[in-house]
Amino acid sequence: MIKTTDRRKILGLFFFVLIAVTSYIFLVQFAAVAPAQLRVNVGDKVALDNLFPGCISTRLTARVFEEEGVLQWREGKKQNFSLLQKESPIAAVPGDVKLDLRLFGVIPFKKVTLQVVPPVKVMAGGHSIGVLLTADGVMVVGYSHITLENGSKVCPAKEVDLLPGALILNVEGTAVHSDLHLSYLIDHLARKKEEIRLRVKYQEKTKEIKVKPQFCRETRRYRIGLLVRDGAAGVGTLTFYDSKTKKFGALGHIITNSGAPGAWDFKNGRIVPASVQSIQKGQPGKIGEKIGFFGEKGISGNITKNTQFGIFGELRYNLANPIFSKPLPVAMGHQVKEGPATILTVLKNEKIEAFQVSIQTVFSRPRSDGKALIIKVTDQKLISKTGGIIQGMSGSPIIQEGKLVGAVTHVLINDPTKGYGVLAEVMLEEAGLLSERKEGVSGGFSSVVSGNRI
Repeated sequence: MIKTTDRRKILGLFFFVLIAVTSYIFLVQFAAVAPAQLRVNVGDKVALDNLFPGCISTRLTARVFEEEGVLQWREGKKQNFSLLQKESPIAAVPGDVKLDLRLFGVIPFKKVTLQVVPPVKVMAGGHSIGVLLTADGVMVVGYSHITLENGSKVCPAKEVDLLPGALILNVEGTAVHSDLHLSYLIDHLARKKEEIRLRVKYQEKTKEIKVKPQFCRETRRYRIGLLVRDGAAGVGTLTFYDSKTKKFGALGHIITNSGAPGAWDFKNGRIVPASVQSIQKGQPGKIGEKIGFFGEKGISGNITKNTQFGIFGELRYNLANPIFSKPLPVAMGHQVKEGPATILTVLKNEKIEAFQVSIQTVFSRPRSDGKALIIKVTDQKLISKTGGIIQGMSGSPIIQEGKLVGAVTHVLINDPTKGYGVLAEVMLEEAGLLSERKEGVSGGFSSVVSGNRI
């Protein structure tokens, strides 16, 4: 028989091993989600404690492998430093630094590449903008069944797998220029032949589809059962622009193909001035919206990119910001922290206003759709007017401690006072204002366009 004292020793050893294994798994998980590459601006402190919970960061030290002179300490050069901010070195000049993070200075934890870049400053946005995209062809956004003379309903396009998100490029060899042009071609050709050929593009692949139009009792023309549009338009918010290059970023999220994954496949895109005339207040389960119209004088620019981090392009001329008249420094992702912040947006006409929010969560690694923050509106004035975050507010810049940290992107449907944000760092990278990282390492767009039936 096992003695009581032996049983206690075995049980104690078991719990010790269990705690050790659990702790190791816990540490491995945090090391896995922490980014392997980070940026800091020249002049910034290399404070990495925000990357990990306090119980971990207080026990981590970083062994430094650097290009000569990239980091600078107050009291001579060091080979190791704690992640605590009070002991952090200063990023002195551009260059790369390899950091070997170790627990208690001994146990290997994470290898991080620190990229020191020249400081980037941009003008804060907050301006209300109209966004206009024109498709290269006509976009299928859904199905619209055809009512025949006998009252039955059919959808020829669905029967031949012409899917939402597809671009119709031509009909019987004739290039399609608009939704009305497509409607005319289908009706005109269907009166001469039973079956027509469509050239379509779907998810970067082009193919030919044959379809049999049917005469619609309601519209008195031949149709194939689709809802289409030849462009997208809506109201959003400018996030930032660079006064030297005139490059801008806005929205903070992608404009998608209706009914299909991926970006809107556009031929031409531009931003124009927008004036907010009224607000549809949001409430739990119902998203609010800015109601406005597009103007002719004011903001003007071309859109060159539409990505999960927003839309990007170049302004034709510089703009003024009445709240922040000078360029703001941009915070890198690991420098953003939980706490109070400010957003800039327009609620009436073209007037930019500042409102208080709280950054409640900073994701250790941004999601694939760009969401990296959870924010909560704390400004009672904004809540009373909008209910919180509404459509048309996407792209509103988020400013914390004098730095641009991100942009508002989406609202939480069940709680409109809360929403998501994207990091300013990744938006600047998409805009071409930051060099790309080295290898190895529902939106709030207020739509004002509906589809046309064909």
